[in-house]
Amino acid sequence: MAQVTLKSVSKIYRRKNGTDFTAINDLNLAIEDHEFVVLTGPTKCGKSSVVRMIAGLEKISKGEILIGDRRINAMPPKDRDVALISDRYLPYPGMTVRANLAFALEQRKFSKAETKKRVLAAAEILDLQELLEGKPKVLSAEQRQRVAVARAVALQPKVLLFDEPLSNLGAIERVQLRSQIARLHQRLRATMIYVTHDPVEAMALGGRIVVMNDGMVQQTGTAMHLYEEPVNSFVASFLGSLPMNFVEGTLRRDRDSLLFSEKEEGTIEARLPDLEFPSAQDFIDKPVLLGIRPENIRVTELPKPPAKYSGIFPALVDLVEPVGSEAIIHLHTGVHKLLSRSRLVMDQRDSGHRLRFEIDVKKVHLFDPVSMRRIGPRT
Repeated sequence: MAQVTLKSVSKIYRRKNGTDFTAINDLNLAIEDHEFVVLTGPTKCGKSSVVRMIAGLEKISKGEILIGDRRINAMPPKDRDVALISDRYLPYPGMTVRANLAFALEQRKFSKAETKKRVLAAAEILDLQELLEGKPKVLSAEQRQRVAVARAVALQPKVLLFDEPLSNLGAIERVQLRSQIARLHQRLRATMIYVTHDPVEAMALGGRIVVMNDGMVQQTGTAMHLYEEPVNSFVASFLGSLPMNFVEGTLRRDRDSLLFSEKEEGTIEARLPDLEFPSAQDFIDKPVLLGIRPENIRVTELPKPPAKYSGIFPALVDLVEPVGSEAIIHLHTGVHKLLSRSRLVMDQRDSGHRLRFEIDVKKVHLFDPVSMRRIGPRT
């Protein structure tokens, strides 16, 4: 069994000035046998420390880590039956790709026949067959990373660990290798733990996502579950190619609806279905945060002013960024600066204009401005 279990694990580093820094704080996490789990979060949230402790490259300060039923806290890295792939892999320059793939197997005294079999199988999985006799100096950065992955695959470890393996690649190369890693899991059905600071990469890889911040797990689940039902404002703003917009305002009740009004002189007013937010009654006539994703704010063209609380509001366009088939619109309500993702044909010449925008009220979220947790999860 290659189940990986972390029980109340903490990692504490000693700073140069003698003070302690807690990178991981009482982490409990279970990765099932054959599961693909993506650890994501901002830089220095502790995600890399997790895989490095599993690999044995970092000591565990508190708690315990198990692979299957084996406690590995004090076990040497070579005995853990795991392989770590990072962005720092450098193949031996004097060896062919074939020799690089075989090197770790030869060090572990595998027979020549078994080594050859594993090297060819790994090369086939990572599309390296035609590169086996070449030297690393002729390889692209993406090809070198494929060699790194193939080298780990050839070892056939119980657990494959990836620590930001694509961070040194260009955008196109990242997409290419990312898709290969996703297919790798489908083919091998190995237990895989993948670390990335890129939320788009985390969502694209599939599997279960674990969002971390400040050394703690914020939320776990599938990409769409986390995107549509974030537990707090951090998860809501972190996941996605553009951050969620947050608008400060107040709520009041109107029969079977909730009326949201942006604070001060803001122009956003929206009628929200009460049933969507069963816990919102505790926030009536109190400050609240309305969250709305950029794709759920669209430009609207109405011949006359809309009805009150329709979700349609005027805003000044500060900037338009054309990005292929869509445009990112930076807008200003008078109080808040927001982003809209629009499929209308727009460019920088639209900047400085005052337009009407419409919020999709079925897609909004409400957050407690104190705890920053989401209010009234949809049922």
